[in-house]
Amino acid sequence: MKNKITAALLAFFFGWIGVHKFYLGQNFAGIIYILFCWTFIPGFIAFFEFLGLLLMPDDRFNAQFNPSFAARSIGSPRSAKDITSAIADLKQLYEAGAVTAQEYEEKRQKLLKDL
Repeated sequence: MKNKITAALLAFFFGWIGVHKFYLGQNFAGIIYILFCWTFIPGFIAFFEFLGLLLMPDDRFNAQFNPSFAARSIGSPRSAKDITSAIADLKQLYEAGAVTAQEYEEKRQKLLKDL
């Protein structure tokens, strides 16, 4: 599993030769960085990639560079306890008049399907 902070630090310190690209699995881009490192252009680009990696949300980083981890966390089934808690919260909203009877029933049925 790739780490966002590690990738950002590699881009900052060794980005001019593309070490962060190899770390992130972008080998072709890493080779291009090595070939053009004498022009200082890869170093300039790597600085902006460093900033982009630091500001990138964790879920987006995982979706892009850790696809197996992102798929596991996105598709993970909710537990029965979570679903019953969500149904109880939905019932309270219905009783408070925040949702209509039709909305309540639709959302309750959807939650029950997940169970």
